[in-house]
Amino acid sequence: MTPVPTLVVVSGPPGAGKTTLAHKIARAVGCPAICRDEIKEGMVHAALGFVPGPGDELTMRTLPVFFDALELLLRAGVTTVAEAAFQDRLWRPGLERLRSLAQIRIVHCAVDADVALQRMLRRGEENPLRRAHADPGRDDAAGYAPAYRAFDRVSVEAPSIEVDTTDGYTPGLPEIVAFVNG
Repeated sequence: MTPVPTLVVVSGPPGAGKTTLAHKIARAVGCPAICRDEIKEGMVHAALGFVPGPGDELTMRTLPVFFDALELLLRAGVTTVAEAAFQDRLWRPGLERLRSLAQIRIVHCAVDADVALQRMLRRGEENPLRRAHADPGRDDAAGYAPAYRAFDRVSVEAPSIEVDTTDGYTPGLPEIVAFVNG
């Protein structure tokens, strides 16, 4: 048995396929997935009149809740999948505080900016829960690619794997799970 649980960090820019992959990894490994966006969506229920925007109040409140939930699970010895579109400046301090509690494995999701934008537009139209987020709209398409390419991926000392999510997963889910369990 592993002396400490594993923390699987699923990261990447918005629209890169992180949440879907995080839930698939969690099911395959047999552990919970803690997703930042899902925490925020739950907070919206208690925030009447909330209007999302960059750096809005709920976005700021989700950060400590997300890392506190991870810490609680890891202290209990629970292997956990953590998913968020945080850039390095947000991931790094949170992960450093958890380093002694878990083996960290990083799964970085990658896809072209055009594919990511189309995914974000589609999920905004199909999922009413996305009202919690300041996702780009069709009017924002021209400026999306530079912001997407400027994403600063999580960069902590830990084994990592890059997964292309354009059409399925490359490498495939069995290889990703073997990496996580490795």
